[in-house]
Order: sequence, then C-alpha cells, then structure tokens
Amino acid sequence: MLASDGLKVGDQAVDFKLKNIDGKMVSLAGNKDAKGYILVFTCNTCPYSVAYEDRIIELHQKYAPKGYPVVAVQPNNAQRSPGDSFDKMKQRANEKGFSFPYLIDETQEVTRTYGATNTPHVYVLNRESGDRFVIEYIGAIDNNSRSATAADQHYVQDALDSLIEGKGVQTTKTKAIGCTIKWAS
Repeated sequence: MLASDGLKVGDQAVDFKLKNIDGKMVSLAGNKDAKGYILVFTCNTCPYSVAYEDRIIELHQKYAPKGYPVVAVQPNNAQRSPGDSFDKMKQRANEKGFSFPYLIDETQEVTRTYGATNTPHVYVLNRESGDRFVIEYIGAIDNNSRSATAADQHYVQDALDSLIEGKGVQTTKTKAIGCTIKWAS
C-alpha cells in the first residue's frame, strides 16, 4: 500500500499496537475513557515537527481532560534518519516533557495504513461505539508552520471543539505541511 492510498475522512480508524518510549505497547482500544484521539505522525528531526511540538503539547493539555488525548507516532526509518531512533525519541520526549505516548512505527505499517505523508500529519479520531473510532479530520494542525501566534486558522482545535459540542466538523481535510516521511529502502 502506498502512502497516498491511506485512510480517508469518514473511514474507521485502524487500531494498532506500537511501542511507547516507556517500552509498553499502546493501542487505541487500550484507553477505554478516550472519546477520541489526536493522532499525530511526528518526529524529532523535521524542523516543522519541532516547530509544532509546543502546540502538540498544548493540544494534549487542553483536550486530554475532555477525552481527546494526543498519541504521537514517529514514522521515520531510523537507518535513513538516525536522529529519529528509539533512543533519540526517548531523549527528545524527556527534554520536552511529553505527557502523551510517543510511539515508534518500526515497520512503517501503521503510517502506510493511515496514509501519512509528512511530519507532522494529524488525524482527529472520534469514538463511534465500543472500540470503533472514525476519522473526522486529516491534515495540518493550523495554517502557520512557523508561528503559533501568527496562525489564524486552527484546524485541529476547530475540529475538536465541534466534536465536543456535538456538531459536525466544518473543515475535514487540509494539506499537511512538513518533511516527507523517511521510508525504509
């Protein structure tokens, strides 16, 4: 499956089990209290991902208490991008104080399934029933990759606020801006 053949808005999210920086396996179904997730494909080495780290932390702080925690997935192949190795992920998460799972997609299977092409690339998931989550939004966090304060469109926040209010998401897809994923050869 090529990245462009991934999941679309309205599709059921595909669950996974990936290794967190604490060594434990994490899955979407594992958090029974989650109303949904902010699934972010991100990494240590992309300047866009680094520029968005504080915004990702803020999204988690604001929305995890409302039932929508961040789950971050590092999609890059560590041979192609040594700064994204598991040890470097642990180091970066510790430096930034990540309070959300930071998972490694060693086989890149989850990244391919979702169709993520860039870092960061965000998927807002909403629990439909039981362990079924539906994709409500795919794309960028906001419309300014350089500055949080200069952004005037907050796509992920708007999607989550709509879901929390029981409304439909207005903007369901935007272009993810960032570095291309470093695929295994």
